Amino acid sequence: MKKVTLGLLSIALAAASQPCLAQSLPPIRQLGPVTAVAKEPLGSVTAVRHLPDGRILVNDIVGRRVVMFDSSLSTVTVVADTTSATANAYGVQPGGLIAYRGDSTLFVDPASLSMLLIDPNGKIARVMSAPRAQDVGFLIGGPFGNPGFDPKGKLVYRAPPNFAAFRPPPGSSGNRLPQFPTPPDSAALVRFDLATRKVDTATFFKTPKFNLTVTQSPEGGIRVTSTVNPLPQGDDWALLSDGTIALVRTKDYHVDFLNPDGTTTSSPKIPFQWERLTDEAKVAFIDSAKVAIEKARASGQFERTGASQIMLRGPDAGSAGPAGGRRDGAGGDAPRTGPAPAPAPNAQPGTMTVTSGGNTTVTSVGPGGAGGPLPPLTMISPSDLPDYKPAFMPGSTRADADGNLWIRTSQNVAARPVYNVINRKGELIDRVQLPANRVLVGFGEGGVVYLAVRDGAMAHLEKAQSK
Repeated sequence: MKKVTLGLLSIALAAASQPCLAQSLPPIRQLGPVTAVAKEPLGSVTAVRHLPDGRILVNDIVGRRVVMFDSSLSTVTVVADTTSATANAYGVQPGGLIAYRGDSTLFVDPASLSMLLIDPNGKIARVMSAPRAQDVGFLIGGPFGNPGFDPKGKLVYRAPPNFAAFRPPPGSSGNRLPQFPTPPDSAALVRFDLATRKVDTATFFKTPKFNLTVTQSPEGGIRVTSTVNPLPQGDDWALLSDGTIALVRTKDYHVDFLNPDGTTTSSPKIPFQWERLTDEAKVAFIDSAKVAIEKARASGQFERTGASQIMLRGPDAGSAGPAGGRRDGAGGDAPRTGPAPAPAPNAQPGTMTVTSGGNTTVTSVGPGGAGGPLPPLTMISPSDLPDYKPAFMPGSTRADADGNLWIRTSQNVAARPVYNVINRKGELIDRVQLPANRVLVGFGEGGVVYLAVRDGAMAHLEKAQSK
């Protein structure tokens, strides 16, 4: 009798908890009004840098240029592009913007392993050495998080995984395929001192698991492909305006704050309406994801993963000086000394091509991507999906100018995602939806939000108020 009573009590408590959860969640509201719209067409908008006087630097990775808008978005000035007017300052690969001291900004050029210092007037003042060569691809923002500087002037960013070299097993003939190690399931956040060139590890966080397969092409090259997981589970991170590192945990959806003084505080679990995936729902999810990805691949609009610049360096890669085309040549602030390196011949979009010296470059698929057919799409088994949808995907967290986290959750209402806004205490204070066909790309002080709007083959920038 006691067992039956306890069982009924458990069911009753579980049922009662759902209304309580709904009551504890703030209502979903729409983003505030749009206050300015830029007429200047852009290939894409991946990141913006809001300056204290209201001007905005925009990184257009498809147009391969950095432009500056005034506060009303009505006038535009080209800061860096691929023409002689800016000395071909953008480079041949997508770059990244990082807020630097005061009103200055760094533009990261992965192709030349350098960073351009953009002054408050939008002029390129000098060229600086980038951090370690293998790290440069993780400084462009996107799914790997947005780098920034802490109060001590150290650059905080996610470090690349520590892969072993691509090489045949010991004692085997040279024509054997290399053995690929099991990818790590965690990553480090590091702090790099630009003055001393020293790096230290701030913390680690969980990253999604993935499997890699090595095959050989008819031409003799090596292709490394991965199995696609449309519901990756991993922690996320963001650097707050006061230098605090926020780690959003995927397992139970809470936030750990690594404070500038070295102490750590943790928030309670963030309330969330978890969505259970039945066996049938898992199969349907995989099928729909595969159709969507295949459609994107066929149209040449496959979303950039941010992995386009990863450099996996083996023990035989060496570190005997700058790579060809490096702007700073000897590691100082000197003008660009030569052309940027060209892509490897016969490189396939979306694949890894092993080159000499143990370096492996991951190329991405973008609009109009060329270089040969994409490798076959391989999805994970439906049974490998989690029983509950993760609350968020890795790369979904941004920090606004007021010290809050904006987390794009897996919850969708009317086919639009819902953002959870978490304050410095780790409390859920707001739930916001963007207008249709908009992507959040940055923030400004006073509740300013910047949106990218896709308009056919082009995009444009909008400025809105949070409320």
